[in-house]
Amino acid sequence: MELRLSLFGIKRSIKLGRLTRYRNTAVVLASALLVIPLTIWLLQPAAIPDLAHGNVAGARALAADWAKGDVIVLVRHVERCDHSKAACLSGNDGITDRSRSVAVSVGARFEQMGLDKADIYNSPMIRTSQTASYMFNKVALGEDWLVSCKGTMLRDALAHKVAGRNLILVTHSECMAQLEKDLNLSTSTLGYGASLFISTQTPQAPRMLGFIEASDWRSVTTE
Repeated sequence: MELRLSLFGIKRSIKLGRLTRYRNTAVVLASALLVIPLTIWLLQPAAIPDLAHGNVAGARALAADWAKGDVIVLVRHVERCDHSKAACLSGNDGITDRSRSVAVSVGARFEQMGLDKADIYNSPMIRTSQTASYMFNKVALGEDWLVSCKGTMLRDALAHKVAGRNLILVTHSECMAQLEKDLNLSTSTLGYGASLFISTQTPQAPRMLGFIEASDWRSVTTE
């Protein structure tokens, strides 16, 4: 089929079949430009919720699961001395002196949540041992799995979880990132003393509840 045009004595003919092919190609290209970014966005790992700053629904979910003993929480050690110019507590391989108050403050928040049915472990590194000491007045020994956690963090955490009891693990940023990977979530670098919570209400399908930075506990509310 042809479309014949005549303008000022100049005649031209356009084959409509060719235009149809061009139009179809344009539709395909336009669709691809829309579909590809959408597909990439859908395949991206989900972001981890911040349970502070007025996230009432998230804080309520944490409180409910905590009351039932269905939570595993990874707590990052407080400020390490060898990465800071601040004064050391004792030795270069431990925490800074100023970070003791951070550990005590976070521990008080967990005390408010309730530690009567909680098991607490820490990695054997000095910085995590000192953190656990000031945060929970308790230090565990020989928990190498909390420092050598590549590819096994979720599996090992679930293996140590006792039904009806929350599990608190004082560990490292690398292990927290590994847990996020194990749950197919985007990895993040949480600050010193931050807490990362997962629910084991369904042990076969643990799910991320979210995180709370050490300085943000005051903004956590269930109201």
